Amino acid sequence: MLSYQHLYHAGNLADVHKHALLCVMLDYLTQKDKPVSYIETHAGRGLYDLAAPEAVKTGEAAQGISVLEQAFAKDHPYRRRLSEVRAQHGPEAYPGSPLLAALSLRETDTLHLAELHPQEHQMLTRNLLPWGAHIHQADGFQQALALTPPTPRRGLMLIDPSFEVKADYANIPKHMAALNRKWNVGIIALWYPLLPNAPHRAMLEALEQQFPEALRHEVRFPPVREGHGLVGSGMFIVNPPWGAEAEAKELTRIFNGLSR
Repeated sequence: MLSYQHLYHAGNLADVHKHALLCVMLDYLTQKDKPVSYIETHAGRGLYDLAAPEAVKTGEAAQGISVLEQAFAKDHPYRRRLSEVRAQHGPEAYPGSPLLAALSLRETDTLHLAELHPQEHQMLTRNLLPWGAHIHQADGFQQALALTPPTPRRGLMLIDPSFEVKADYANIPKHMAALNRKWNVGIIALWYPLLPNAPHRAMLEALEQQFPEALRHEVRFPPVREGHGLVGSGMFIVNPPWGAEAEAKELTRIFNGLSR
C-alpha cells in the first residue's frame, strides 16, 4: 500500500486529462463569492521535478504534458496554473492536484489533503506550507468520511488512488455512496485508470447505477512504452458543475489528435 510514488508518472497523459478537468471545475467554483472546500484523498507530494531521474526514466511526462500543453489555450485554467508553478519553481516543475487546487483557491476557501505514505506526506507538508492547507497523514477514504460534510459545504472532493490496492475497485462505490449521503451537494470526482483487462468495469457499472446523472468521461491513448499497461484515463464526476461537460468534449478532441 505504501510503495506508490507519483514522481515516476507526474505529467503523464492521465495527469493532463485529470488536471485539466480539475482546474476548469475549480475555476468555476471560485468565480462566485461563496467560500469553497476542497478535499483530496490521495494527495501525493503536490510538486514534482520532471527532470528528476525517476520521471526521466519512465518518459511519461515527455509523452504527456510536453506533447499536449500547446493544445490548450493560453488562458485555460490548467495552463495558467502551469505557468505560475514554473515561474516559482523552474521550467521542469509540475504541479500535482493539491498544488493546482491551492493556486486556484482563495483565502476564504479551505484545503484538506490526505496522504498516508510517510515520505510523500513529508514532501506534501513542505510543498503546501505557504497555503495553510490542512494536511492529514491518514487513510484517504476514512479521512474523507470524517471531513464530510465539510465547512463550507460548497466544494469539491478528488478521489485519486493509485489502484495498487485491487480492493479499491470493489470498495470505491461503497465509499462514494457513503460520502454522497453525508454531502449530497458536494462535487465528488473520481479518477481511474483504463487497463487492458478493464478491472474498472464492474466499479463503473455500480457507480452508474448509484449516480445516473454523473458525468463519465474517458480518453484513450497508446501505451508510452512496450509492456506499459495504462491505455487510458477516466473521470467519474458526481454533481458535475457547469462547464465540466464542455471541457470533457474538448479533451476528447485534444486526445483524439494524438492518434493522427
